[in-house]
Amino acid sequence: MGGLTMKVAVVGATGLVGSKMLQVLAERNFPVTELIPVASEKSVGKEVEFKGKKYKVVSMMDAIAAKPAVAIFSAGGGTSLEWAPKFAEAGITVIDNSSAWRMDPAKPLIVPEINADILTANDKIIANPNCSTIQMVVALNPLYKKYGIKRIVVSTYQSVTGTGVKAVEQLRGERVKEVKGESSDYPMAYKYPIDLNVIPQIDVFLDNGYTKEEMKMVNETCKIMRDNSIRVTATAVRIPVMGGHSEAVNVEFVKDFDLDEVKALLQSSPGLVVVDDTTRQQYPMPMDAHEKDDVFVGRLRRDESQPNTLNMWVVSDNLRKGAATNAVQIAEYLHSKGLLG
Repeated sequence: MGGLTMKVAVVGATGLVGSKMLQVLAERNFPVTELIPVASEKSVGKEVEFKGKKYKVVSMMDAIAAKPAVAIFSAGGGTSLEWAPKFAEAGITVIDNSSAWRMDPAKPLIVPEINADILTANDKIIANPNCSTIQMVVALNPLYKKYGIKRIVVSTYQSVTGTGVKAVEQLRGERVKEVKGESSDYPMAYKYPIDLNVIPQIDVFLDNGYTKEEMKMVNETCKIMRDNSIRVTATAVRIPVMGGHSEAVNVEFVKDFDLDEVKALLQSSPGLVVVDDTTRQQYPMPMDAHEKDDVFVGRLRRDESQPNTLNMWVVSDNLRKGAATNAVQIAEYLHSKGLLG
């Protein structure tokens, strides 16, 4: 598909991630000649704004009939399982933000900095990884290439925007109640209060005692890094922060490392920013990552309890690099290689 026409559909355009997709497409000047916003039946006919123009939300069938070059999905796993194949059958490349296709061996799971090179014109359904996995592998990949990785222990500190609008409203409602003493009606996205609390559960529990979110990090990391020998264990935790996920990552390398070399490798890698100056109390925080596309890394230090092991702190805006930006970067790669349409 040449530079003259680039129809782009955004499925789930009225949701939290869908809205961010539109913002990122505009900011990065992706060559959209016609936007096709898609949402559930109840949203059809509503308007969304993109680059100063209003576009009417259309149904799935209308979107397929419009034959966009690419459709970026952020509408949940069930919707993706049902509709992504129908878009793909019509020759439309789907970039899907749900967990529906990530572990399908026939579908590529892509972080452009790491493995976009595997994409071909025949890949019509491409999976966008989980937000917490994306930021971790972006930080680990340059180190993996140099030292090899045996094992990763990760604990996450994930913001409420990862759950969606309802969770944002719950946190805001609880905070108003706490600060002003006013009880307002707000939805409960979680079983428990999130303000002034920490919930060590993200997604449902599985038979092994881990949550789905934790096992996503285990399985997706090996698939993206193309190395099933990497052992990963994860604890995923929801914290009362509005946006931006943080992770404490403990990584055991195959070979020993030099700390200055680690820092230099990270500093020279695309999509990474090192913030690591303990003398000035400088380290990455979610508030600094807000509305940024980079992954921020700091608190770099040797694990003194065992050899070849590094501790690091990794922070990223989960709606951007963790979702929308990564999806748009996949589309940019496909476009630059002439793989769309």
